[in-house]
Amino acid sequence: MKWVKFRLKTITAAEDIIISTLYDIGLEGAQIEDKLPLTALEKEKMFVDIMPQGPEDDGIAYLNFFAEKKDDGGLVLRDESVTADEILCRINEQLEDLRQFMDIGDGTVTVDETEDIDWINNWKQFFHQFYIDDILVIPSWEEIKPEDKGRQVLHIDPGTAFGTGMHETTQLCIRQLRKYVTQDTRLLDVGTGSGILSIMALMFGAKHAVGTDLDSCAVDAVSANCSDNGINPVDFELYIGNIINDRELQDKVGYDCYDIVVANILADVLVPLTPVIVNQLTPGGIYITSGIINDKEKMVADAVSAAGLKILETNYQGEWVSITAQKAI
Repeated sequence: MKWVKFRLKTITAAEDIIISTLYDIGLEGAQIEDKLPLTALEKEKMFVDIMPQGPEDDGIAYLNFFAEKKDDGGLVLRDESVTADEILCRINEQLEDLRQFMDIGDGTVTVDETEDIDWINNWKQFFHQFYIDDILVIPSWEEIKPEDKGRQVLHIDPGTAFGTGMHETTQLCIRQLRKYVTQDTRLLDVGTGSGILSIMALMFGAKHAVGTDLDSCAVDAVSANCSDNGINPVDFELYIGNIINDRELQDKVGYDCYDIVVANILADVLVPLTPVIVNQLTPGGIYITSGIINDKEKMVADAVSAAGLKILETNYQGEWVSITAQKAI
């Protein structure tokens, strides 16, 4: 499938109104390029990794819109056959109207034809099999090498939304799960994403896993990854919602019933999460955290201690920290 891209140069303050305006003429799914720092909500929805420090915001934004190109060279816009010039004309008309009452910056539009690319699967060229200690992590499009026969294998196809297990924070959690999981373990995985930590816990012998996540996309990711790894769906329950402030979700998940709670999320989220999640742990239960950049170790450690948990160990990999604690018996 071929696409024509309309690339609009504007300012960050005008992004939302331009996207809304052009949506009205049939251009949907804007791709935004800017240097704005992440908001607190955006950070909260990042399940594992913290983005590296980006460049300073310069106020400039680029908005990319795409129109499908048919075999005859025409374009499709809301089931209407149009030309690229017609779409460009409509965009410029809308931009001129906006200029009457607000600053939209440069406001220029360039038009390019994209190559016939599989947008959904093109990222696969960047993800290859790797190891977490003696565990092989491999995507479905690669073969297990003869020398890896007999290894414990995690089959993971992360898609475009969730982690792969390659990040240090995930590996720190996996090592702690391997250490503390038993055949009687009931696990709660907060911010489960693609389900890697729950799946690994079940592969290590855990009895049952429950995951929570903010993003409903986790449902399909978890389902696919469970299937790829032979995990019985009844052994892994998933709930969508924010366990920090959703009392209904807390009730569904249950109280005093998890031998291990694992949370591989941002330090700024771990702080409000910890005094809540202590209620889900059994007496003597283990709390495994990661996603903590090294300069926020004390902040999380203080929150863990303030919740009445005893810190058992602190582990490091690169610039990342994992804190493991225990609830009093």
